[in-house]
Amino acid sequence: MTTLDPNDKATSGKNLPKLEANLARIEELTQRMLSAMGKGRKVPQALQGPSQDLYVKAAGAYVTEMMNNPAKLIKHQVEFWGKSVKHYVEAQHLLTQGKLQAASDNSPKDRRFANEMWDTNPYFNFVKQQYLMNAAAVQQAVADLDTLDAGEKRRLEFFSQQIIDMMSPTNFLATNPEALALAAETEGESLVAGLENLVADLEANNGDLVVTLADKKAFKVGENLGTTEGDVVYRNRMFELIQYKPTTDEVHETPLIIFPPWINKFYILDLKPQNSMIKWAVDQGHTVFVVSWVNPDETYRDTTLTDYVEDGYMTAIAQVKQICDVPQVNAVGYCIAGTTLSMTLGVMKHRGDTSVKSATFFTTLTDFSDRGEVGVFLDNDFVDGIEAEVGTSGMLSSFYMSRTFSYLRSNDLIYGPAIKSYMMGKAPPAFDLLYWNGDGTNLPAKMAVEYLRGLCQGDKLATTGFEIAGTTVTLADVDVPICAIACETDHIAAWKSSYRGVQKMGSKDKTFILPESGHIAGIVNPPSKNKYGHYTNPDLGLSPEDWQADSDKHDGSWWPRWDGWLSAKSDKKVNARGAGGPKNPVLGAAPGTYVVS
Repeated sequence: MTTLDPNDKATSGKNLPKLEANLARIEELTQRMLSAMGKGRKVPQALQGPSQDLYVKAAGAYVTEMMNNPAKLIKHQVEFWGKSVKHYVEAQHLLTQGKLQAASDNSPKDRRFANEMWDTNPYFNFVKQQYLMNAAAVQQAVADLDTLDAGEKRRLEFFSQQIIDMMSPTNFLATNPEALALAAETEGESLVAGLENLVADLEANNGDLVVTLADKKAFKVGENLGTTEGDVVYRNRMFELIQYKPTTDEVHETPLIIFPPWINKFYILDLKPQNSMIKWAVDQGHTVFVVSWVNPDETYRDTTLTDYVEDGYMTAIAQVKQICDVPQVNAVGYCIAGTTLSMTLGVMKHRGDTSVKSATFFTTLTDFSDRGEVGVFLDNDFVDGIEAEVGTSGMLSSFYMSRTFSYLRSNDLIYGPAIKSYMMGKAPPAFDLLYWNGDGTNLPAKMAVEYLRGLCQGDKLATTGFEIAGTTVTLADVDVPICAIACETDHIAAWKSSYRGVQKMGSKDKTFILPESGHIAGIVNPPSKNKYGHYTNPDLGLSPEDWQADSDKHDGSWWPRWDGWLSAKSDKKVNARGAGGPKNPVLGAAPGTYVVS
């Protein structure tokens, strides 16, 4: 991949032959692009957007609203027309006076339009203001549709916003002043570099357009990511078990096992030493084990949630007990792994198994009555499409999951990076979090459908009960001491839904902590950063809104607070443990082999 050096500003506007040569390179790259695009996967229609039913209902709702309350709709339309015409007249008036300046601009701040030319250049300012006026008009039109139910309206708001974001003038070369200026300054070299970046992404992903978010050459798992010292001490078809080397002479007797989500790689908790939760927990005197899940392929087609419980959670817990020679462990589940940990605890209760002393849940949904932002992708039109896709492929590809989550933050994870890479020819940043975000995993077919149908749609765990591992479990079965950490701006696991799930759990010992920020940054927030604060309130009988309103705000990371809670449930100190044991020989060094597949 060739990337523009932004410091190379020589011969601006003076090298016509160079410009012509770049245009010729563009022609060659265009042919490569077309060839690569022809190899891309054919995304099923059902996974490309909501069904036509949504738009038919929206059209019907608009007609109904127009008939029932025409004055309101006409008023909003006239206001929009008035603003647009007034802005046009003002801009024209300035030009006829020979003033090369923008019209008055009271538009809201938007980081997409941070370049000063959006404010100072009359053409670009006009384009920006007209776009924002149109965007506001569309948003208002959707807001006026009072006859849609709440779920349909939320979906329409989301997908109409996707269209609005896609049509931003920043996304098109002719209306992006920063990209145009750079193209002129470099005699078209930025456009060539951008096209090379685009072609490289297409070729690297077999014709699928996946924007590279981070410099892939800057990181390698096991070398500068996932470097906390440890050993693989167990392996089966579902996971590798990693035991980390102690850094203290003594450790808590009760070990800690962390179950990360298998929708991602575990090293989000072990990015670099300075922000590694795993290393930090080891340094606090815990014997830390982490489950590194296999990245399933089509051969895992028939793998179910029961397999994850039996061959994953219960097997891993048994191995940790055996290695440490203890009757109980403390367990952590992150996101979907927290959801499955709650089901595992339910199964264990039914079996009389007391192997888990306490459970911690990171950004975990167990009550799906309100599915938050991600809920727009969980109606039957999408889920039917997913079920059909996995029925053919045997797995839910990381491609679909990455795309779905990216669209929840499309300006940050799609359009912004695409502009920088493809339109301006810039190299992706060496950013560890974005590198991890692009290192996705697949889901087994049966497991994916079980999760989507039974939990996301059916909400069975929080209501009638979810059948798993030969029994039916509910949240009331989760009766061990629990600590739940949700994140205030989480777009994947809405904190209020997480809170409601905790309320329904059967434990008499519950702690709920609400850090600031989102699904990842709210969790990976080391004390050394002194960045995001967190909220606490012991009264979990309150509504989510009242809980937060009456909570205490604390500065900095929640990690030390959690460690205080965890340490109190980890018993006395014992001599630090070596890796493995007689029945658990060391199979290799951390981070293991599954994480790099």
